[in-house]
Amino acid sequence: MTIASGTVREAAIAAPPPDRPDFPARPRRRRRLTRNRWGYAYVAPFFLVFAAFSLYPFLYTAWISLHRTSLSNINGGEFIGLENYRNLLESEFFWNAARNTLTIGILSTVPQLCMALGLAHLLNYKLRGRTFFRTVMLMPYATSIAAATLVFAQLFGRDYGLINTGLEAVGLDRIDWEAGTVSSQVAIAVIVTWRWTGYNALIYLAAMQSIPGELYEAAEIDGASKWKQFLHVTIPSLRPTILFTVVISTIGAVQLFGEPLLFAGNGTTSGGSAGQYQTLGLLMYQQGWTNFHIGQAATTAWAMFLIILVIVGVNAVIGRLRSRAER
Repeated sequence: MTIASGTVREAAIAAPPPDRPDFPARPRRRRRLTRNRWGYAYVAPFFLVFAAFSLYPFLYTAWISLHRTSLSNINGGEFIGLENYRNLLESEFFWNAARNTLTIGILSTVPQLCMALGLAHLLNYKLRGRTFFRTVMLMPYATSIAAATLVFAQLFGRDYGLINTGLEAVGLDRIDWEAGTVSSQVAIAVIVTWRWTGYNALIYLAAMQSIPGELYEAAEIDGASKWKQFLHVTIPSLRPTILFTVVISTIGAVQLFGEPLLFAGNGTTSGGSAGQYQTLGLLMYQQGWTNFHIGQAATTAWAMFLIILVIVGVNAVIGRLRSRAER
């Protein structure tokens, strides 16, 4: 209807409403910001600290990785683009450290998570003194890396180590744990496993306690043994938690630093006489704080970050595909 087809009143009713000015939204938004100001004030310190100590170093490391610079002249380097990344990919030290990191990561992560799962399953039963056992399991995690590594280095000692004494007692030869590639990586994996098994076991235990008891009762009525209940009830229910611990353990394995640094007992960053247990974390430290090539160290740090991104992405894709297949 238009003005020409009716009265002025009818035309006014039929005409589309005029566009509302946008100025009323601003006071509403301002009122909302004013009403939530204490919430923003409470969370602001976290974001300020995060920006100062995480975001800024993260971005600055990326910028430094594009320069040829040293630790003594960190702001006066020459911009060289991606040359540090090309040199890193052509470096045999990088690939050696990457192989060692991967090997130690597998040797420590797989047994660690399997044992944690088994311990959590045992502690999920009504045992006498289970609070004591849970506390004891967390004690290795509370122990400092330096103390644990130095104690294990003594246990794995070639001449007076307790482990070699035990091997001799059963008729086996002594092992130079620090000199061999496999033996040194196994020893470091044992240290990592000892520290993190209890922590992961408590995560699994907390997840197990949220599994409905009706599932176990139904499985028991169907005649399932405890082992079958564990395989067909516990493991499927823990799948998201297991994926979480795999991701966290993988990130920890890529960042492995303290154990290989202190394993030899002298704090060298070469990871053994032939680099047999030098990890990516040790290589980064050696480049930046031993050789003073801070640009190369920043490049290695970003390579570690990209490796973690790839691993987490692969885990996420596998988890999504599996959940989609189960629907």
